[in-house]
Order: sequence, then structure tokens, then C-alpha cells
Amino acid sequence: MEISNLEYNTEREQLIIPEYGRHLQKMINHAVAIEDRNERNRVAKSIIAVMGNLQPHLRDVPEFQHKLWDQLFIISDFKLDVDTPFPVLTKEKLQERPDPLDYPQNFPKYRFYGNNIKRMIDVANSWEDGDLKTALTFTIANHMKKCYLNWNKDTVEDSVIFDHLFELSNGKINLKGSSEDLTDSSNLLRGKKKKHTTNTGKKNYRNRGKKRY
Repeated sequence: MEISNLEYNTEREQLIIPEYGRHLQKMINHAVAIEDRNERNRVAKSIIAVMGNLQPHLRDVPEFQHKLWDQLFIISDFKLDVDTPFPVLTKEKLQERPDPLDYPQNFPKYRFYGNNIKRMIDVANSWEDGDLKTALTFTIANHMKKCYLNWNKDTVEDSVIFDHLFELSNGKINLKGSSEDLTDSSNLLRGKKKKHTTNTGKKNYRNRGKKRY
């Protein structure tokens, strides 16, 4: 074959979904050109079977079948008119923008506590007074203290945490007059400090006698 007769990919039709290859795209283009609808439907189902064979462990999963039919219409540039067991995917539907996600919009005043603390406080507010609610409120207060120490500094008075908890609970949880203390700051920061320790005080015998270059 002469070099002048070589066909380069840059001169060929651009692949819409390259992972299926050029032969499959040619098969779909052939199906689009078939005038008889029954024959076109038969060829389309054969093409779906070929596409499914590329991933045999998924070809019988209904959701995967739906995906294959959608890809079939995409590769045909939405020109293929066949009967499908799923809603026909149109170009307008494919380009349709999804609905925006609902993000938390409460914007807490004390961001270092996070949204989960506000949710825990709301749960505590919904409980009836008793030992369980008291235990939960002090658990929340201790976690708030830990969050405060991780974000701000190495020490904080319990009264500050109690004030914040009172404010975030809209005045429904009041520990200001409590005689029980929260966990000591040093205990809450113990795990944090371990992460920053080094092995400078340990002797290293592994490299003794080895030359360094």
C-alpha cells in the first residue's frame, strides 16, 4: 500500500464516545441510514448487545441497560429513530442543567463548632428533661470545648462554652449555673499533642556504621 493512501485518524470522523471505538460508531451510523424501521430496531438491539459485551458483568443490570441506550442515542448524534424500552434521550435533556443542591443555609455564628453541633443541640432540645438529656448536653458541651480548642487556642473557660451553648440553643439549654465541670483542656488536647511529638529523644541505631554521602 502506498503511503499516499494511508488514512489518518485526524482525517476521520471524530469519535463521540472514543472508548467504544470506530467500528461501533460506523455500525450506529449504518443503523441510522436503514430505512425499514423493523430492521433498524433489530440492528439497534444487536448494537446494544455488542456494547454490553464490553462489560459482561453489567450487561443484565437494568440501570446499565438504560445507560447503554442513552449512549447509543448520543453516539448517533440523536438521529437514530428506534423503539427503546426506556425514555428516549434527547439533546435538550442531555444538556439540561441539574437542579441546584440544597446546602445548609443556617450559617452558624461560631463556625468552628460546625453544623453537626447545631444538629445535636436541636436533638437535645427535642428531648424531655431527664438524665439522658443532661448526659447529652454535657457531651455536646465537651465536644464544643474540644472544637474550640482545636480551632482557637490551648485553653478556654467552661463559662465561655456554656454561654455559646445557651446562645446556640436559643436559651433552651442553660448550664451556666452548673456545678459540674467539663473535661480538662489538657485531656482534650492530649491526642492533638501526640500528633506533633517527634523522635528526637530516641536513639537511632539503624544507620550506625553506614557511610553517608
